[in-house]
Amino acid sequence: MRAFFILLARNRLALAGGVVLALVVTLALVTPLLPLANPDVTDTSNRFRPIFSEGALLGTDHLGRDLLSRLLWGTRLSLAVGFAAAIFAASIGAAIGIIAGFYGGRTDNVIMRGVDMLMAFPYILLALAIVAALGPGLFNALIAVSAVNVPFFARNIRGITVGIAHKEFVDAARLAGLSNTRIILSEILPNVVPVIVIAMSTTIGWMILETAGLSFLGLGSQPPQADLGSMLGEARSALITNPHTSVVPGVMILVIVMSINLLGDGVRDALDPRLKSGALTRPMAATLVDRQGPVPEPTGKGLLEVQGLKTEFHVKDRIYRAVGGVDLHVEKGECLGIIGESGSGKSVTALSLMGLVASPPGVITAGAAHYDGEDLIGAPYPRLRDMRGRNVAYIFQDPLATLHPLYRVGDQLIEAIRAHRPISRAEGRAKAVELLEAVRIPNPEQRVSDYPHEMSGGMRQRIGIAMALANDPDIIIADEPTTALDVTVQAQVLTILDDLRRSRGLAIVFITHDFGVVAQLCDRVAVMYAGRIVEEGTTAEILDFPRHPYTARLMACVPELGGGKRRLEAIPGLPPVVDRLPPGCAFAERCLKARPDCRKGEIPLEPLGRRRIRCLYPEDESREVAQ
Repeated sequence: MRAFFILLARNRLALAGGVVLALVVTLALVTPLLPLANPDVTDTSNRFRPIFSEGALLGTDHLGRDLLSRLLWGTRLSLAVGFAAAIFAASIGAAIGIIAGFYGGRTDNVIMRGVDMLMAFPYILLALAIVAALGPGLFNALIAVSAVNVPFFARNIRGITVGIAHKEFVDAARLAGLSNTRIILSEILPNVVPVIVIAMSTTIGWMILETAGLSFLGLGSQPPQADLGSMLGEARSALITNPHTSVVPGVMILVIVMSINLLGDGVRDALDPRLKSGALTRPMAATLVDRQGPVPEPTGKGLLEVQGLKTEFHVKDRIYRAVGGVDLHVEKGECLGIIGESGSGKSVTALSLMGLVASPPGVITAGAAHYDGEDLIGAPYPRLRDMRGRNVAYIFQDPLATLHPLYRVGDQLIEAIRAHRPISRAEGRAKAVELLEAVRIPNPEQRVSDYPHEMSGGMRQRIGIAMALANDPDIIIADEPTTALDVTVQAQVLTILDDLRRSRGLAIVFITHDFGVVAQLCDRVAVMYAGRIVEEGTTAEILDFPRHPYTARLMACVPELGGGKRRLEAIPGLPPVVDRLPPGCAFAERCLKARPDCRKGEIPLEPLGRRRIRCLYPEDESREVAQ
């Protein structure tokens, strides 16, 4: 509940709506205690008195009745009817939806066809027909408004219930011998309550408007009783001569409905797990940069040089240090492999380079990433957007996350090109065909008109590679592009990347879990653990003689064909949680060589021969992995 209110408070519009609605409701509740004139007493000698008249702050109506008194009593009545209608409609509609969705079959078919019949009538005409049948009156208007909104709740709740009714926990309840009633009350209802609350919060304002509309037509509140709709209806004849009699109730209706709708949207966003991390924390165009210390100067080590990069995720009162100070570089035409367990910070490091980490909650707190001497971290968004795809391109792990399912692959390739330079339709198509040929897609002239779903996973990944190559970038960041592919397709994709690197002089940063991929493609390797580089060197050095215990244990987990029998190792324990990193070496708790001084203080990444290593007691270089 506390988290709900925190999320709600972050939405400023919802917070403003809640404050205004709270003031209106409070005013309506204390109305009987206020020294107001009788709202039903007429005094025709004082009719149509203007606003701020003595004894009548908001003036009087056509019968000399005090508008302020009638406004407050009418607001009280309109709020009560609107909330009561929402509760009745939600209760009846939810019950119908749960029963239909849970039982399914003929029960569902009969109930939902009846709901469809109700929805076939225009809601206002249906409400008018109900009131006409029951007779004018506020209670009958409440029944009409509730009835016309029941189908809305029934359809929404039925759809949610259908998805829940076949879940494993419901099957387990049936196997435990619970009756259908018990299952509905204990398993289904708690899961649909948030949806009911969301639907209510977004429809109460509409129900108040519907009730006011019926009263405006004389079918709701009856004289001398006043609600906001009847006040508007009585004042319409004097709209030109005495507009304040219409403006006063009209403004109150506007304030109430707007505040309820704003608050309802905030409640929806805070309760719906699909929205609360998006609508309330909409990501910025580029990752937020809040560097506290000095910005490192480029040393000219490579085309891309990363120095002391730190990226954190600020979630409530916790800080997750996903990247804790990464230093690496890649030369033109070189392939740098980044390897490590899941959660070690590989992808966050790569996404940070071009400001693609979602903010909030992501924040880059230190370091620099120099591309050809220019710092990418904190670069103005127009400059960063211009460089994305043109200078530094990204190949994502899931090609379906890159490709739009409703557009042809050729159109998407053309769009990627047009984002950086003008090109005609014909030129774009020719370029798209050329790119498909470069990534070895057969029949590129026909395939350029295909949709993503018409291609295999391997072909979609090649389209992702083609899209990355569309603007001839200098650097490609490939984030596990072969993970979901079979071995044959994986080998083809790696061959394509290697050929393109050599023919075009591309620099590639390749993120992977697979040492076989590293051996086939990469010139150098950086091993990451808990957000830091723990070992870096040439591929041959790392694979032949790993020096950091973590690297050695990782390689010992990999089976080898033709290497004879050997025991496959497993690294004990789990990686540390990055919001509670231990002092000293983060791998110490899982390391067989750890000593007390490994846990005392910062361990730097220092040169060891031709490589760099973050360890006080590295493995003996003469010791091979298989031993």
